[in-house]
Amino acid sequence: MIVFKNRYISGIQLIAISAAFVLPTATRAAVLEEIIVTAQKRAESLQDVPISVTALGGEKMQQVGIKKIEDLQQFVPNLQMTETGISTQVYIRGIGTGNSQGFEQSVGQYIDGVYYGRQQLIRAPFLDLERVEVLRGPQSILFGKNSIAGALNMTSAKPTDDLQGYIQLNYEPEFSTREALFAISGPLTDTLQGRFAVRSYDTDGYVDNTFLDDDEPARDDLAIRGTLRWEPNDNLDVTLKLERDTFDVDGRQIEIVQDDPAPLGAPIPANYGTILGLLGHPGAIAETSLNFKRQAGGFGVKEFSDNELDNATLTINYNLGKNTLTSVTGIVGYEFLELCDCDYVAAPVFSVVLDEEYDQFSQEIRLASPGGESVDWVVGAFYQTSELEFKDDILIPNNSILGLLSGGALAPIVGTDVSRDFSADSDLWAVFGQFTWNFRDDMRLTFGARYTSEEKDGKREINILQTATGQPVNPLLGAPTLYEFLFAIQNQQRSGHKISSSRDESSFTPLINLQWDVSENLMAYVSYTTGFKSGGYDPRANNVASFEFEEEEASSFEIGFKSTLLDGAAELNVAFYQTDYEDLQISQFDGSFGFNVNNAAEVTIRGVEMDGRYAVTENLSLRYAVAYLDHEFDQYRGGNCYNRQVRDGDIGPSGNQLCDYTGKSGQYTPELTASFSANYNRPLTEALNLAVALDLNYTDEQNVHGSLDPQYEIDAYTLINLRIAVETENWELAVLGRNLSDEEVLTYVDNVPLSPSTFGTNTFYAFTLPPRTLSFQAAYRF
Repeated sequence: MIVFKNRYISGIQLIAISAAFVLPTATRAAVLEEIIVTAQKRAESLQDVPISVTALGGEKMQQVGIKKIEDLQQFVPNLQMTETGISTQVYIRGIGTGNSQGFEQSVGQYIDGVYYGRQQLIRAPFLDLERVEVLRGPQSILFGKNSIAGALNMTSAKPTDDLQGYIQLNYEPEFSTREALFAISGPLTDTLQGRFAVRSYDTDGYVDNTFLDDDEPARDDLAIRGTLRWEPNDNLDVTLKLERDTFDVDGRQIEIVQDDPAPLGAPIPANYGTILGLLGHPGAIAETSLNFKRQAGGFGVKEFSDNELDNATLTINYNLGKNTLTSVTGIVGYEFLELCDCDYVAAPVFSVVLDEEYDQFSQEIRLASPGGESVDWVVGAFYQTSELEFKDDILIPNNSILGLLSGGALAPIVGTDVSRDFSADSDLWAVFGQFTWNFRDDMRLTFGARYTSEEKDGKREINILQTATGQPVNPLLGAPTLYEFLFAIQNQQRSGHKISSSRDESSFTPLINLQWDVSENLMAYVSYTTGFKSGGYDPRANNVASFEFEEEEASSFEIGFKSTLLDGAAELNVAFYQTDYEDLQISQFDGSFGFNVNNAAEVTIRGVEMDGRYAVTENLSLRYAVAYLDHEFDQYRGGNCYNRQVRDGDIGPSGNQLCDYTGKSGQYTPELTASFSANYNRPLTEALNLAVALDLNYTDEQNVHGSLDPQYEIDAYTLINLRIAVETENWELAVLGRNLSDEEVLTYVDNVPLSPSTFGTNTFYAFTLPPRTLSFQAAYRF
């Protein structure tokens, strides 16, 4: 029996609950198609993989409008993703990465075997994918690099032996969203095949910025990929992929959703909107309803984020006798420039310019046995080197309202710039192996291990500059002192802020897994593994005491089964898990202009995940997934306090007392998430077919506030999507409705910077999901 917060669920009860998804047994002609995945670095049936995995095919994602990871979360329980003011976060089973450009992602993203670990890469759109696999739990052996919560394993569509391709056009009229997808694939010579894919996307956005009289976030994407595959003989195939993506965004999907006044006794005991009006900017916060309207851009300039991403991947497979030698060489580089109106109001307070450039080279070599022998194995080595340059500038313009406060006492900071310069270089190598001993016809024992060694160098410097000249401010003029004493920004002009350090760390992460084929249609497994996420350096802290953070570790136990029912017409897969995390890396907003990072928490997560498919008839198929999550901080006395919280925790790096969250659940930890899909097809004529797809995606109540303010424990919601299409062998016309119940969903909430610390108000901004949309699709496949 397993206990989840006083909820008792036995294995028998769970199977009984699961059986509700499957109709009474009967002889049926319909049989499910097999799903092939590469979650263990070799192609195998999803039903044979002893891991909790969800896989979605590329065609399904195109049909239902999954354009990026943020859309994917609606179809995969226990996966959450959101943008914040300065970062992007992905969570699996309630474990993810906070607001720091120094963090690696706890959920590793891999595209064609190449690691995409930076936050900004998660915002990149999907292009011509064959499938996406979501692997839950630590994936430290075969994927390695920091995948301590799970992994997203993405596979691009490959060149084909015969000529084929598609053109798809999508149009959503309300927000003027236009998308065009094109791919063509086929033979170029007897031994060479090619594939070319392109995606163009633009939208006006679904939030009305009433101050600038414009819609946001306006997005403009262009992705181009070319792939060549050379097969000179039966023993060698070489695949080269070149890709370039640009995705530019103007504006944000942000609203002010609450504005409580400063308490009596404050200099101005009013709400933030009133204070801004008294300072000459009435209407800077016109309303606080969640209605897809905002007021922002007090400088008269719209926020933007311009991104460029390049990738080259060379994959070589060579047959050495019965074994296969695989080489994966990856080059990933991106740069982005972003202007954040990070006061989030229509008044000139401050803005932030972020500029980041990243270059990565990786090389993996694997040797794998053919499979089906007494011992199946894969061994390999991995090397990666990367360089990160990050710069942000907090700009206080000449007309900033900060210059009017305290009788003009803050006037010296007007026209200045808090300039942070950060760099981090990394060199990593690893060796790994996984061995499966088939000691009986019906039982297999797998041992795996990975040894990783990484060296990192980090530098950070904070200067106070004159915005007009870019030169350091004279310390005697007062601005450096005001920044340090009023906003806790230690700087080079006042007390010094120029730090550099080097670190060298290693990890050994083992795995053991036992599989038992209970019958021809039922496989049970039990596994134990560990995870590791490397330490590093914090680019956005304002005090010199918060620079280096340590590694994060996990140990995970999982037991589950995968079954095929009704003569191949249905599947039922269940996994129970418990994972313990130590020294969890935490990023904490300091209330004004920065974040502090430390290893403040220990967490235990436990839960159960169930998924399956059912081919009811030849015309009707169902797909379902349910996940229960119990997330609890075993020790977290260094949590960031929400505004006006009674402080009861430890003393933090900046000298302030923090808050105790021990025994509580974290951000993005809904107890229950579920998805259900029904696909119905029937012929209308000999040449014309009707296809209907219904998707329901449920998320339980959860806290979406960056500091766990209980006011933002949002209610449970269900997103309903419906697609109706008529199709021939080559053509398809469809209507797609998303969020048909028009749910208003907050995805991230936090306090407006400076509102609590400088003005004393309790003012909140929030990111939101899009409202109900109706789009039209036309596709031609050949």
